[in-house]
Amino acid sequence: MSSPTERNATSLANLSATHRDLLWVLSQTGPSGSRPLHHALTDYYTDGVDHTRVCDTLEEFIELDLVTKHTHDTTEYRLTESGRRALSARQAWQAGTHNVSGGRE
Repeated sequence: MSSPTERNATSLANLSATHRDLLWVLSQTGPSGSRPLHHALTDYYTDGVDHTRVCDTLEEFIELDLVTKHTHDTTEYRLTESGRRALSARQAWQAGTHNVSGGRE
């Protein structure tokens, strides 16, 4: 049986690169609105990124418990603890420092 961290890492592995980059940008900026997140992605991707798609993706992240949405005067998105763990697991996997049961040493 997998741990919650492993399940989050697996679900993150199934996301597109653009989706993972959106989570990464949010982790680096801290709580943010959709427009600054959109601008950060647009600066990185030469093809451009549709703002509506960014908003839709953020809503998907809410359903996956990777992001929360707070609305006061403006709408702000924040990573959840699950989102932070999923990003950490992804970084560990990329760095080759993840723990794989039954793997070769």
